[in-house]
Amino acid sequence: MRSSDDILHDFADLIREEAILPKSEWAEGPLKVGVDLGTANIVLSVVDAQNRPVAGASYRSTVVRDGIVVDYVGAVQAVRSLKAIIEDRLGQQLVRAATAIPPGIHAGNAKAIGNVVEAADMELVEIVDEPTAASRVLMVSDGAVVDVGGGTTGISILKNGKVLGSFDEATGGTHMTLVLAGAYGMSFDEAEEHKLDVANDRDVFPVVRPVVDKMASIVSRFLDGKDVDDIYVVGGACTFSGFEKAFAQQTGKMVIKPAEPLLVTPLGIAMYEQNASQTGPAGGVQ
Repeated sequence: MRSSDDILHDFADLIREEAILPKSEWAEGPLKVGVDLGTANIVLSVVDAQNRPVAGASYRSTVVRDGIVVDYVGAVQAVRSLKAIIEDRLGQQLVRAATAIPPGIHAGNAKAIGNVVEAADMELVEIVDEPTAASRVLMVSDGAVVDVGGGTTGISILKNGKVLGSFDEATGGTHMTLVLAGAYGMSFDEAEEHKLDVANDRDVFPVVRPVVDKMASIVSRFLDGKDVDDIYVVGGACTFSGFEKAFAQQTGKMVIKPAEPLLVTPLGIAMYEQNASQTGPAGGVQ
């Protein structure tokens, strides 16, 4: 059985190379689609019936903030564009998709995110919370999954494969960028670009470390009294090389960061059960 890191590397390669898994290697059955409307990125992912990555595409965007769609038209246009790109590569139409929300989001905001998928001409088959989606890729049955996104940090506790509780805090990569902009006298956009450049990792992380410590303290409070030994961190804002060590120091827990943390949740969204649709058999392609 291939590890979650192997699967994530495969997915990342497909996105970077603008490629698809050869059709001869697809497992028998319909493809499944996930749409991740993140604060900094929108990612469309496609997996086969055995959850192997088939295709993916990413788009830098700011149409969502803290789990709230702030530019509905822009979000729909972005998802439609990614859908068209993937359909062209696959040579067939995507008709069903799942999406995800931060834990604890207001029902109206969750509906808006689902509406984006439907407005992009796909049947909505599932809305899952982001840390739970991530746990599918990581194959986590016990522990805490922390999804550190651009606008929020979501936490889910799992026991025997079931979610016991979820929580969300409005602290994420955007707050790191604001701290960086203030420290360096940059505009927000300049600071964001500086933060995302991996060559600046060692210089940037000490500046944004207070934000990471705050995230870790929030997670610690949520886990207080809970039977949790391991924390799995995912999301674009945890890509710094020192992130997991800092988190471990603050929480006193074993902290595990998978390969390609930005892509864990997007890939997990597509890994819904085939019977997730309430209107008929679910699948990504007809």
